[in-house]
Amino acid sequence: QVQLVESGGGLAQPGGSLRLSCAASGSIFSIVFMAWYRQAPGKQRELVALSTSGGTTNYADSVKGRFTISRENARNTTYLPMNSLKAEDTAVYYCNADVMTHSRLTFRYWGQGTQVTVSS
Repeated sequence: QVQLVESGGGLAQPGGSLRLSCAASGSIFSIVFMAWYRQAPGKQRELVALSTSGGTTNYADSVKGRFTISRENARNTTYLPMNSLKAEDTAVYYCNADVMTHSRLTFRYWGQGTQVTVSS
């Protein structure tokens, strides 16, 4: 079993910054990719940023230039510094990862979510 634990959410003012972290633990052989999704009230969950094991990154157009995904492979951790925050960034942010376990099977896991609120 694998667990993803997020931290770093909270309240920020427009133009401010927050940094999210997500640590994976458990029966991990390798992590194929780690990603961040978000879901605002009344909206569908959307991909925010993704980082593959090969170093490829992908971002939603709405966050390009403001958010930067990074990974610390030795700690199975991904980070999402978020700058120049806008009210429309308000959402629950979820960590997501495709993990190959020690059984050599790959599964998709989700964290419990962390609330990000951008408001003055």
